[in-house]
Order: sequence, then C-alpha cells, then structure tokens
Amino acid sequence: MEKTKETLGVLRHSTSHIMAQAVQKLFPSAKLAIGPAVENGFYYDFDLTDGHAFTEDDLVKIEEEMKNIVKQNLTFEKVYVEDVDKQIAEFKAEGEIYKAELLEEHRNDNPTLYITKDKDGNALFNDLCAGPHLPNTSYIKANAFKLLKVAGAYWRGNSKNKMLQRIYATAFWNKEDLAEYLNFLAEAEKRDHRKLGAKLDLFSVRDEIGGGLVLWHPNLAVVREEIENYWRSEHRKRGYVIVHTPQIAKSKLWELSGHIDHYRENMFFIQKENEDDEQYIVKPMNCPFHILIYQANRHSYRSLPLRMAELGTVYRKEKSGALSGLTRVQGFTQDDAHIFCTPEQLVDEINAIIDFVADTMKIFDMKFEVELSTRPESYVGDLKNWELAEAGLKEAMDKRGMEYEINEGDGAFYGPKIDFKVKDAIGRTWQCATIQLDFNLPERFEIKYQDKDGQLKTPVMLHRVVFGSMERFHGILIEHYAGAFPTWLAPVQVAIVPISNEKHADFAEKVYKQMRDAGIRVKLDDRSESMNYKIRESLQDKKIPYVCVIGDKEIESNSVAVRARAIGQVGTMGIDEFISTIKNEIETRANKSFAKKD
Repeated sequence: MEKTKETLGVLRHSTSHIMAQAVQKLFPSAKLAIGPAVENGFYYDFDLTDGHAFTEDDLVKIEEEMKNIVKQNLTFEKVYVEDVDKQIAEFKAEGEIYKAELLEEHRNDNPTLYITKDKDGNALFNDLCAGPHLPNTSYIKANAFKLLKVAGAYWRGNSKNKMLQRIYATAFWNKEDLAEYLNFLAEAEKRDHRKLGAKLDLFSVRDEIGGGLVLWHPNLAVVREEIENYWRSEHRKRGYVIVHTPQIAKSKLWELSGHIDHYRENMFFIQKENEDDEQYIVKPMNCPFHILIYQANRHSYRSLPLRMAELGTVYRKEKSGALSGLTRVQGFTQDDAHIFCTPEQLVDEINAIIDFVADTMKIFDMKFEVELSTRPESYVGDLKNWELAEAGLKEAMDKRGMEYEINEGDGAFYGPKIDFKVKDAIGRTWQCATIQLDFNLPERFEIKYQDKDGQLKTPVMLHRVVFGSMERFHGILIEHYAGAFPTWLAPVQVAIVPISNEKHADFAEKVYKQMRDAGIRVKLDDRSESMNYKIRESLQDKKIPYVCVIGDKEIESNSVAVRARAIGQVGTMGIDEFISTIKNEIETRANKSFAKKD
C-alpha cells in the first residue's frame, strides 16, 4: 500500500478499531461510540457502564493488548447491513446503544460493518463503520502507535448528553515517524502558552470574571503595546483611517445586519429592566459600526477606496469546554478593517492586503498557507453576487501566482473569504489573517457612492484582519518564541546585575538610568542573591534577552560585561556602544539578537 496522507488516515482508522477491540476485551462493560481518524491521529469514545475511569496504567495495558492483536494478522472484512432493523435489535441486545442510534440515522445510506476475523474466519470484533480499512493488521506496526491521553467528551458533543471517555492516540507507518511526532508533542508541551503565561507572569483568566475573559498582566501588556504601535503606524502608512466604536448597540442594528438570524447563539444579550426597554446587544462584530461611519458622508468614486481600521473589542459566546487560554476566548480585540471600494479596485485592494499580511508575518519569521473558503449552506445575499465575490478572490490570487487550497462551504454567512494559516517555529499552522468579501451588508444598509457616470452604485466591502485577534495572536507568539520574545517585544530587554551591591550598586544605578532614558526596558537586579543565580534566572527563567554585569573592571572602563540569552557570554562593551547596538536591534524589529550565532 502506497504510504500517502490518505492511506495514513486509513492506517489510523484501522488502528482505532484495534484499540476498541482491545478495550472491550480488557473492559467488558465498555460500549462503543465513535472512533474516527483525525489530523494527527485518532480517538475513540467509550461508555464504561460499570463506572470505571481510565487511568494511565490502563492505557499501558490497552497498548499491550493492541500489540497482541496486531500480531495475530487479523483481516478487516467489510459487510453490508442487509436487515437494518435486525442489526439495530442486535446492537441494543448487546447494550451498544450508540451503534444502534447511529445505524438508525444512517439506515438509508447503505450502512456497513467492519469485522476483524482470525485466520480461521472467526469474527472477533465488529463496528458500524463506512471505512475504508487496511486489508489486515500486518500493516499496523506494534512499535509505531501510541495512546496519548484520556479526556471527557459528551456524546455528539452535546452537553445534555452523557459524558463519555475519549482515548486519544496516534499511529504511523514506522517507529521513526512516531518518535519524531512524540518529540514534536514534547516540544509543543514545553511551549504551551498557558503554562508559560503563568511562569512568565503574562496573563490570567479568573473564575471571578468568567471563562474566556483575559487579564493582561504588565509583561504581556508591554508586548501588546509594541504590536499595537506597529499596527497603528503601518495602517497609516498604507492609507487607512483609524476609528473607534461602541461596545453595545440596539438589537435593531443586528437585525439589519443579519447577525440575529445567523449568529444569535454566539451573541450576548443585555437583560432589560422593563418590558418597554429597547433590547441592547454586546457587539460580536465591528462591521455594522464601520458601515454607519461610511454612511455619515457622501462618497464618490474619487474618494474610494476608503480603508477603515479599528482595534475593536468584541464578545462572542462560546461553550465553556471550547475555551482555552488566549487562543479560544469570549472577549477579544480584533485588528479589524473594512475597505469600501469599486468593483474595478477590488483585485488591487485584495493584493494590497496580501502584501500587508506577508510583510507583517515576515517580521515574526512566520510563513503561511492560504485557503479560499466558499459559500456555506446557510448564507445571505444573492447567489450571483456570491459567484462574483468568489471569482474576485480567485482572480487576485491567480494573478500573483499564489498557491491556495479551496475549502468548500466554509465561508462566512455573508461572503467568501481567504484564510491565512501561519506556521510557527515547530511547524504548526494557526488561523490568523483573513480577507472576507461582502456584497451583502452594503446592500442591506443601502450604502452608495456616486460613480463617474453620475449614477449611485453599491460599493464592494472587504472585511480584513491581519493578526486575527490580539488574544489569539499573542498566544501563538508565546508558543512560537517559547516565551523568549525577540528584544523589540521582550517585556524586559536588559537586566543589570552588579557583582557586589556594596561596591558596584551606585554605578549600576547610573547605567540603569542611562539605558532607561534611552528608551530601553531595563531592570536593575540589586537583590542580595548571588550573581550567578541572578544571571541564570534572568536569561533562562525570565527569558530576558541581555544581562549586563558590572564589577570593578566595568566601572574603570565605563563598560558592561554582556551576556546574551542566545549564546551566553558576549564580552565587554562600552555603555554607549551597547545602547546604540541594542537600540538598532529594537528599531529594526530584528528576530535575532545581535549576539545570535547563525
């Protein structure tokens, strides 16, 4: 069998059945739910009706049983369910209520079972499954799969249903690929922004406030300030105007925009004190406000394109189980922009946004992949406009020779979109920037511009973010840099450590003030701890880019002994030279320190 991405999924799906077979042998009370292959592995959901909860030791036992099963060279056989009612009755008699429910739903889809059989043709295990599967278990290598963890999962993802136990696992064609993936998981664990957030005092989420509502601590607030400064200056350079809009609005605004009909379950409604009070909603989007600003003035084709940007905080209701650190929240700030243009300007504007995204991601040493998401099943607006919108996005990317994948049916309800998935330092992809083309809202709000022929026409509207949301992007950055921000973003850029507080503290204080006055974020560490401890803590634990050590020689030569997070000892530099060098590193937004070895 050719080893491709598709056949790897078949391997993993087949291995999930072996895991289910092993679980049911070791835990006879286990009833099966679903067990699909997913992006980096597979999972299976189980209902242990005797109340047992899987432990780490159980995973080891299940793995060993799986190895015993694959050694038996069992075959996978596909069988069509000829009598659905009879099979449902059998499932129910066996207590397999989840299989019975699924079969009932798919009774008209020509359902199939996959059965594992031994060399004598005896059936050892079966599951309702569409397949495909491997011919036999000899393709599954006993040293190339791994059970990873157990988590809770509601049946069908609905919190009203029973909580099941989900075992996550992965499988590869060989042990080398498995080892590489496990090393990747270890590196990702080390970079987990939630753990680094606590360790480096970056942010917190408190029960007293609510899930998915973030407290930015001073250290991460510094990083955000630098990124916002870049955002504002870059937008002005690229011809945007910056606006600010309210946090709430009357429900009639969201009725007009279509959000109440298509986005209601994600919106926060403000409770009315009296029945006669008007209903207000906390804003989930910035776009209707920007349209109202557009409406405040008359526009001709000469005044377009109008590029309007806002760091706008929005709130969207999420299920508590979906919330995670900074990357999945309920309150977040979008680096939002809306561009109003003529149809003739559309392709140029899309290309300008793509350039903006490319230039920005280059600063963070991130590459990206691109997807075009097309019309979903639930959409608003005219089908012809949707087709024109999708064609416009394709034309812009095709003209610049950009490679992209088409993600059918995953557009926003009001228009198709281009999604940029950035790759971090260990190769993971994250959804960040997006361009969404919208013919719908301009028509709903009846916004116009006067064309060169004197006729009033409806402008094209582009929704656009570069970072996506400040919360999510900062979570990505923490993991991308493993908490070790480049100097221009580092909360503290330099730590000054006097060797002896009694002999060197006064000069260290003078150097501290000189660097602070030069605009460097500097910290004077005059604690009574040992010099080596303070250096190690600054560089390794707090991930400060530079430490300047001051002793007798440095005072005599008006210099500092520089140590860098990247390489350790750099050497002695004059104070003015060090300040000039580090300021250049900051101003150029360098990703590598001046002391970094290639």
